[in-house]
Amino acid sequence: MSAPSPRPWILDLEEYISGESVLAGYAKPIKLSANEGALGPSPKALAAYLDAAQSMHRYPVGSHAHLRQAIATVQGLDAARIICGVGSDEIIGFLCRAYVGPGDEVVYSDHGFRMYPIAAAAVGGVPVAAREVNLTASVDDLLSVVTARTRIVFIANPNNPTGTYLTKDEVLRLRKSLPASVLLVLDEAYAEFVTTDDYASGLKLVDACDDNVVVTRTFSKIYGLGGIRLGWGYCPAPVAKVLNRIRDPFNVSVPALAAGQAAVEDVAFVETCRAHNQTWRAIMAEKIAALGFELTPSACNFNLVRFPTDAKRNAAAADSYLRGRGIIVRAMGSYGLNEWLRMTVGTEAENTLLIQALTDFVATWE
Repeated sequence: MSAPSPRPWILDLEEYISGESVLAGYAKPIKLSANEGALGPSPKALAAYLDAAQSMHRYPVGSHAHLRQAIATVQGLDAARIICGVGSDEIIGFLCRAYVGPGDEVVYSDHGFRMYPIAAAAVGGVPVAAREVNLTASVDDLLSVVTARTRIVFIANPNNPTGTYLTKDEVLRLRKSLPASVLLVLDEAYAEFVTTDDYASGLKLVDACDDNVVVTRTFSKIYGLGGIRLGWGYCPAPVAKVLNRIRDPFNVSVPALAAGQAAVEDVAFVETCRAHNQTWRAIMAEKIAALGFELTPSACNFNLVRFPTDAKRNAAAADSYLRGRGIIVRAMGSYGLNEWLRMTVGTEAENTLLIQALTDFVATWE
């Protein structure tokens, strides 16, 4: 007798590799590998989490009504069109389960979030990567790979791991050029960090379009709540109804709902986090560039740094050196960026130690 067999495409999936947290010899390494919020969660969110933990024997409110209303109030949205999930990853999975089947195509930019092709392939879809220009998504190249079989186009805006973004005009051009049958999903996990005038969130675009734009957001970045796994999406009403049909009835926990609501409502803390990131992202970029390294112009809470190719100075050597100093950054080989390391903006003390370690690494070349 043969063992149970999975769907034929499942064993071909690549596993997602997350940022490392453990470093031998260091009880508490400096973790700058996963783009987590540098200042941690809002004290109000932490208090709400601890209070909610007293009720963990109760099922959560399946409609997520209080969290959805808090998001709607702060963002100026329609609460009925908000869906919550276990991280924005779950909502990405919902979209593929609902709109993609065997042989359908899912388009994303070449260095986009690795979960897009994984989620697409998990339901038998065909991931299609579009070429980028200068490590930035290209509307023309995205449109060039759209076919009659395309069901979803995923765009991380701004993008991880490159830190680059499409301007509001380019996003609008992409949306207007896509067939009405194609769902445009704007993954805005890092949107709260962007401060440039030529960028705009796609939230208002969802309201302005008919049925084919969705925006996803996460609590893992600026809100500092990566450990509770919480995200949300804003959808056209028909899409929200579809996703709620496949969503597990109690997919978000009681403490996560409480902490998320408190985090959203603590607008002042979000502003503090944004200001910290803007200041230290720039300082880090300036100091690292002064050491002779190339960086992408990041709009996120990290810098992507390019290293020389020779064995003494390359990204692998730098990664090893930093680990020897108790600092974990993210190697980019899984994204096809072997010459690059991604470095999260941490606390002032962490950033200072990282800059000093890179300075010392360069000194070893002499």
